[in-house]
Amino acid sequence: MTRMKIGFVTPGSYPLPSAGSSSVERVVEHVAGQLAARMDTRVYGRSSPRLARRSNLRGALCVRFPAADKKRYVSLVSRSLQSFAPDVIVVENRPSYVLRIRKRNPKARIWLNLHSSTFIRPPYITLKRLKLSLRHAEKIIVNSSFLRDVVAARVPEAAGKLQVIHLGVECERFPSQYSAEGSIRRYALRSKRGWQGRSVVLFMGRLIPLKGVHHLLQIMPELVKRHPRLLLVIVGSAFYGSHRTTAYTRKLHRLGRQWKDHIRFVPYVPHPQVPDWFLASDIAVVPSGKREAFGLVNVEAMSCGLPVVATASGGIKEIIEDGRTGFLVDPQRVQAELQERLLLLLEDDILRTTMGLRSRERVEQMFTWRCTGERWIELLHSLR
Repeated sequence: MTRMKIGFVTPGSYPLPSAGSSSVERVVEHVAGQLAARMDTRVYGRSSPRLARRSNLRGALCVRFPAADKKRYVSLVSRSLQSFAPDVIVVENRPSYVLRIRKRNPKARIWLNLHSSTFIRPPYITLKRLKLSLRHAEKIIVNSSFLRDVVAARVPEAAGKLQVIHLGVECERFPSQYSAEGSIRRYALRSKRGWQGRSVVLFMGRLIPLKGVHHLLQIMPELVKRHPRLLLVIVGSAFYGSHRTTAYTRKLHRLGRQWKDHIRFVPYVPHPQVPDWFLASDIAVVPSGKREAFGLVNVEAMSCGLPVVATASGGIKEIIEDGRTGFLVDPQRVQAELQERLLLLLEDDILRTTMGLRSRERVEQMFTWRCTGERWIELLHSLR
């Protein structure tokens, strides 16, 4: 039997692989890598002076094109797809690309893989054009039931095409602090950073209002009063791969100066360094707004054996088991419930350990890239 051929079309926003890329590129890299062992897999992405025109990406062939002009980028990719003639073309997170690729590949089976609700709304796409794009997509993959419902509400006629495939994490790269390897690394990291004797709460993500970091800073007075050993570590910047500031980030830093002994701001770190920040921490906090489709940060923290305190919003509710692997707080009472749940974990070592162990167990059972890849393979094989 001939190997099935799959072509992934990235948005072209970042070269791939890239330590400074968004989660879209990371997801593509892992999914394509899972499929490459069984299928002829190609990933189309943005060119970079540091990368060859073609190279191996976790077993998949990565083909790169200039992406400064998006229309030309999609045109070049579409032409290359004509030559490759894949059984399925997967367009990543850009519904508008579906129609352009369809024009050059009229008989192709095109799937759309949506990572968020951002690009299904103006100013990125009109409702009329979105409906047309989804009509031309044979399947629409989403990373959560929450995102499935959002898309179905916006374009009801596309509901039958929607398939949920949860995302994953590399458990080997994100070891549990309770494993032999994780315990040794954790001790070394905390010693190096001078965190011995501190209770470390970690936020990891972009510093934009949607991520809710301001809520954490607002509750610092009571947290420090009740738990003087607290250290809040905020890792991230407003933009991927950049330390540029915004009015919002400057506001956060102003608020943080009041608690300079209890707050550390760490600018954006490349993704290969992310595991060490989770591993050295005690609790992860994710106070995101209602549009968070999935949130890879949740499963990465859980893989390292951390309980996660997060808002009960978006796809996060599908990851965290409230009261078992962490806590979900009411989006309407974020600050009050964040404070209550964080203090509960800070003051109860046994609860924190128990939840951390359960977090790792849940990740191993449900949120690995192997699980994600198997679901993709199952869907692709259903075409035959």
